[in-house]
Amino acid sequence: MADERERPAPLVRPPELRVEGERSASRLELFFDLAYLLVVAELATALAEDLTWPGAAAFAGLFTVTWWSWVTTTLYANRFDTNDVVYRLAKLGTAAAVVGMAASARDAVGGKAVTFALCYLGTRVLLLALYARAYRHVRDARATIRIYLAGVAAGAVLWAASVAVDGPARYALWAAGILAEAAAPLVATRFGGGVPLHVEHLPERFGLFVMLVLGESIMSIASGVHETDWRADAVAPAAIAFLAVAAAWWNYFDLGGAAGKRRLETDGDDQESWVPDAYIYGHLPLTLGLAVFAVGVEEYIVHPGDGAPWALHGGVGLFLAGTAAVVAGTAGTLRAAWPWPAAALPVVAAIGIIDGTTDALPAPAAIGLTGAVVVATVLAGIHRQRRGRLRTAET
Repeated sequence: MADERERPAPLVRPPELRVEGERSASRLELFFDLAYLLVVAELATALAEDLTWPGAAAFAGLFTVTWWSWVTTTLYANRFDTNDVVYRLAKLGTAAAVVGMAASARDAVGGKAVTFALCYLGTRVLLLALYARAYRHVRDARATIRIYLAGVAAGAVLWAASVAVDGPARYALWAAGILAEAAAPLVATRFGGGVPLHVEHLPERFGLFVMLVLGESIMSIASGVHETDWRADAVAPAAIAFLAVAAAWWNYFDLGGAAGKRRLETDGDDQESWVPDAYIYGHLPLTLGLAVFAVGVEEYIVHPGDGAPWALHGGVGLFLAGTAAVVAGTAGTLRAAWPWPAAALPVVAAIGIIDGTTDALPAPAAIGLTGAVVVATVLAGIHRQRRGRLRTAET
């Protein structure tokens, strides 16, 4: 039988639950992710231009908005992707709105705030339309869909209201809108009638977003070396930074993310297990940390004597904290993340404090010490993974 992904898209196909059988990311989803890569890149550029605490707060808030926009569309596709013309047009329309978010991202808390809000609101309107369509056709999932409709609608109303106000009130409405939407999956877990997620498709999609953000780190390394014209004091930290990024990739895809994926495959079919929620929300600090780390790396390469310690070390710390959240959250116990990877957090914090308060660490040492912690975390994770396999074999 021909692969479903190779068949021509049907003109119209009513939504239905697609939580069983083999699935992988579609070509449309891969194309869709490119728009989010643009937003992350623009936000990173804005942070590099404003390495202050207000700039960091704006970056974290706007990254969260971007990440949540991606998550909500992914959760819909995970259950109800039809690949028909209606769905494709809605998905492409959402991608266009996200491109608008990217084009206004650098000044999203300034002169382009209304434009950014309207583009994000466009993604909400299209998502509402898709959920309304699913509500009509998928009777067995109506309890879950009703909760998502309420969350997205509440968020859309708050974002629409933000267009009419200015200053802190606008951003408070943005935050309230994201919180209203973010509550929907949690409420659905408790009161959604037990409609599961596709536990094979979900980790692949989140892994692709992690890869997208890791790509920003690789781009930062290349940009830094190019900007310094291959200066000797830039090449050394760049090479060390690449090793750190590679270790972060290993840490996620072979260890932390893989552990969460195994828990999803074991317990994720039961929506009331909270495993999918822990997996999903744990990825926010994980990906935010990688994005901040990318900015910190470029600063140390371009300005080896005047980097941004909080971005470099804080980014790695957030990434490891997110990894710990995924591991412990999906396992249902904090002990699952101790000592790996949680024990690395105070070490990274200590390096950051020393680097930030004394300015005594040259760029290769600052990146190298933090990168060494990530490498050590990988080695500790491999050791723990092998011990677990041996115990399983013995029993």
